[in-house]
Amino acid sequence: MTTDPPTRPLTRLAGRRGTRVPARAQIMGWLLLVLVLVLLTVIVILREYLHDEVDRRVTNSLEQEAKEFVAFAERGQDPVSGRMLADPGTLLHNYLGHQYPDTDEALIGAWPAAGGLGVVSQEQTEPIKAVAHDRAVLQRIIDDPRAHGDLDTAAGPVRWVKVRAETAQGGSAWFVVEHHIAAETAEVDRSVRVLLLVSALGVVLAALISWVVAGLILAPVRAVRQAAAEITEHDLTRRIPVEGRDDIAALADQFNAMLDRLEDAFRIQRQFVDDAGHELRTPITIVRGNLELIGVDPAERDEVVRLCTDELDRMTRIVNDLLVLAKADRPDFVSPTEVSLAELTSDIDAKVRSLGDRRWVLAEMGEGEFSLDGQRITQAMVQLAQNAVQHTSPGSTIRIGSAVGDGTVELWVSDEGPGVDPGEVEKIFERFSHGSGRKGGAGLGLAIVRAIADAHHGRVVVRSAPGSGATFRLELPAKTTGDEA
Repeated sequence: MTTDPPTRPLTRLAGRRGTRVPARAQIMGWLLLVLVLVLLTVIVILREYLHDEVDRRVTNSLEQEAKEFVAFAERGQDPVSGRMLADPGTLLHNYLGHQYPDTDEALIGAWPAAGGLGVVSQEQTEPIKAVAHDRAVLQRIIDDPRAHGDLDTAAGPVRWVKVRAETAQGGSAWFVVEHHIAAETAEVDRSVRVLLLVSALGVVLAALISWVVAGLILAPVRAVRQAAAEITEHDLTRRIPVEGRDDIAALADQFNAMLDRLEDAFRIQRQFVDDAGHELRTPITIVRGNLELIGVDPAERDEVVRLCTDELDRMTRIVNDLLVLAKADRPDFVSPTEVSLAELTSDIDAKVRSLGDRRWVLAEMGEGEFSLDGQRITQAMVQLAQNAVQHTSPGSTIRIGSAVGDGTVELWVSDEGPGVDPGEVEKIFERFSHGSGRKGGAGLGLAIVRAIADAHHGRVVVRSAPGSGATFRLELPAKTTGDEA
């Protein structure tokens, strides 16, 4: 026969899955990761934008120079003397003589001449001058079918624009504008490097700040963990200070509430064990003693069996009462429903009449529908009636009744017994306690009555004087189902 493997080890292993990195480090790591990604994205976008801006500015400058030359060539005259400039070389010399190129710019004029290509230029820096005077570079630009383009030279990348002009005598002239963009590109790269350095310092500072802030945020969580580690079933009194109204404070508050519930559960458990051990020790001793001394005489054996059976019955009643008290603190101890007070009182009267040979009187019945646990109320009233039977003699009068007061529902049992000493009113509701004039039972009945009243958010009131009987009254809030909803 085969059996399925136990699931507990698998559940335990599944619970251990995950990272061993502390939460504080995880928070800092995720924050830094997001920050680094954002900064890198911003830097890349900014670098591309700055490079595009340089390209746009350079292109606009080159086109502007080209447009100015085209306008000058269309006029074809000297701006000072007004004479016409029909020769390409003269046209280019005259135009460039009045121009002042930018620092990284070269203005070049070229035309066909005897023995080769005629060239005239204007530039300010040596790198640009070297490019402008490089006939091979110039020839490549003139031969290029495009009107503009980029070219790699020994001095760095160069952007160029060219235009061709026809003179009045039919000659051709090329006007070329070259711009050395390495300086602008280098400036952009320096700005990006500075931004990278500043961002790196910002990431370091953010790491320190996030580490401190994460520690402050997780401090209550650490307190919860430490409190959980220190809690044992013998010490459930430790609580976590709750400050603020954030999620961490809510977690601490819920943890404290859980500890309250655990403390109540352990208290009830310990009390149940203590009460059971305290009260069951005597009947167990009686049963053991009688069984050890049992003889062979049938009559004696029957007597021992009767005594043992009686003690076992008493033990059963005690255990049942203890179980009722153990459930008293549970939220489902009572289950209120809409109950007719008159019908409830009539049912209780019918049930208690079999408890003893007494003169039972139904003194009064209240009217109305109220939210009560009818079974628990019946249990409490039967217990009060049983208590009255135990402390009165046959033929005595026991009155029961109910009424609706000012916001309360009242049910009572009144007897003609020895009464209760005022100093013992609170004592008789304790577990395993008997008043000086009221004896019998295990001393759990009135404790159950009070537990039922407390569960209904009501109370038990005793009105009595020694020798003049006692009245036990349940006073409960007069609630309806609509009120509780």
